[in-house]
Amino acid sequence: MWSGYLAASSYSLVPEMEYYAIRHSAGMLDVSPLYKYHIRGKDALSLVNKVVTRNAKKLAKGQIYYTPWCDERGKTVDDGTLWNFGDGSFRMTSAEPNLKWLQDAGMGLDAEVRDVSEDIGALALQGPSSRAILMEGANGAVQKLKYFRFVNTTFAGIPVQISRTGYTGDLGYEIWVERERSEALWDALMDKGRGHDITPAGMLALDVARIEAGLILAEVDYTPARKAVIEEQRYSPYELSLDWTVTPEKGPFIGRKALLDEKRRGPARRTVGLVIDWRTMEQLYQNMGLPPQPPSEAWRKKVPLHAGYRQIGWATSGCWSPLLKKYIAIATVAAPYARPGTRVDIDLAVEWERHRVPANVVARPFFDPERKKA
Repeated sequence: MWSGYLAASSYSLVPEMEYYAIRHSAGMLDVSPLYKYHIRGKDALSLVNKVVTRNAKKLAKGQIYYTPWCDERGKTVDDGTLWNFGDGSFRMTSAEPNLKWLQDAGMGLDAEVRDVSEDIGALALQGPSSRAILMEGANGAVQKLKYFRFVNTTFAGIPVQISRTGYTGDLGYEIWVERERSEALWDALMDKGRGHDITPAGMLALDVARIEAGLILAEVDYTPARKAVIEEQRYSPYELSLDWTVTPEKGPFIGRKALLDEKRRGPARRTVGLVIDWRTMEQLYQNMGLPPQPPSEAWRKKVPLHAGYRQIGWATSGCWSPLLKKYIAIATVAAPYARPGTRVDIDLAVEWERHRVPANVVARPFFDPERKKA
C-alpha cells in the first residue's frame, strides 16, 4: 500500500529484470500516489518560503527544488519537491499528507492551498533510454530540458508536464497528466518505448535503485516529526546530511532558530552510506557449509552498528547492488563516526546466527552516473 493505493511490488516473477531496465534501458513506475498541493495567491511565495528550508525566492520559473520542511524544533516534517509555475503559483509534492500543515502555516496570508493529489496522475520514466522515448512522443520538448526543470508539452497528443526528476539516481523523467488521461498516457509510453526495451517496474526494483542513489525514505530512514513518539525518532536536515538544503540567511522560516543553533554546535549524528565487507559474509556462509547468499530484496529495518563495545548507530535500509556488486546500506551514526573511511561493525545473521561484520562509511550516492545531469 502507498497512500491508501495498491502499489505493484513487481510486474513480473523476476523483479531483478525491472531493476536492470531502470539501469540499462527504461523502467516505468506509477508514482501517482504522491501527494500534490497547488499553492496560489498574492502571498503564495511567502507561504512556501516560510515552510521550506531552501530559498524559494531563488527558484526560477520552470525550476524544481528538492527540499525538506521542518517544525519549530528544526526536525524534518517531510521532504519533497517544490515547483515554480512562473505565474505566482507553486506545486509541492510529498510522500506524506501535508495539507493541514501548509494551511496552518498560511494563516493570515493571502494564499490558497489546494490538494490536487486525486486530480493528477504521474509516471516516472527512468533509465538511459528514457530521453529517447520522450523524444519520439513529445516532439523534442525534452531535448534541452535541464536537471530539475520541467516543461509543458504533449506526449502522443496528450497534454502533459514533463519534469527531469526521479527517485532512482539515473537519467530520468516524471510525466504528469490529468487523471482521466493517465491510462492513455501509460499505453502511449509503452507503445513508443517498445523499441527501447521499456519495462513496467514496481517498488522492489525502485527500492534497490534509490538505495544505490543514496536517497532517504520517510518512515524508513527517518520518522516524520509529526509521527515521532520519542526524540530519537526525529531528524533534522543536518542529521539527514542535507546541509545543502538549509538556507538560514534567507530570513525567517519554520525551524530556523533551532537549525541555526544546531549548525553552531554541530549535529550529534549523521546519515551516511555503508559498504559492508562481502568477503567476510562469504566466509561466514562457507563456515556453515552454505553458498554465499546476498539479500534478494532491499531490506528496511534498524540494524545495530558498533565501534568496539559501543553501539554508535544503526543501518536503516540496505541491499545487494547488482550493478556495483557491493552490499550497501544507508545508516545513522554518531557524528564522530561519519567521516568516509571510518570502519564500523554491523550486526548481520547467517542462518539466524548473528555476527558482527566490518563495514566502511562512504559518501553517498553509491551510484552517480554522468548521464543523470548531462
